Amino acid sequence: MATKLNLDKLDLQIIQHMIENAEISYADLGKKLFVSGGTIHVRIKKLQEIGVVKGTRLNVDLKQLGYDVIAFIGIYLEKSSLYDTVAKELQKIPEIVRLNYTTGNYSMFAEIVCKDILGLRAVLHGNLQKIKGIERTETFISLDESFSRNVKIMEE
Repeated sequence: MATKLNLDKLDLQIIQHMIENAEISYADLGKKLFVSGGTIHVRIKKLQEIGVVKGTRLNVDLKQLGYDVIAFIGIYLEKSSLYDTVAKELQKIPEIVRLNYTTGNYSMFAEIVCKDILGLRAVLHGNLQKIKGIERTETFISLDESFSRNVKIMEE
């Protein structure tokens, strides 16, 4: 049963600012929002406890680290009831960075990052093909990522 989140304007402002710059100190963010750094700390802690904030991530240019292939894989399941079982198996494959349960042609849609085409082939043939419940897959190779962004939580 979902609980109602009691987020106020300050919570949303904190989230928006942290999305834009997670490196900002609580003290500096407090100054921007006219509250103390301690207030920011307490609010962030609360947002973590209720699951709204799920940690922070470093935004890395993977191509500069040698990961040249980004692909999307549409996965057809034998039965949709196999989703949870297949998802657990897919989670074991480190090259899969995102997995969604979808409507439409595919039961699941995965994003995969590999160093090269041989790495992609190894994942497709060595890992995915062996998972029970996957009927077949369709692979789309990304030629370029035009942009990636977060949702704007609120206007300032």
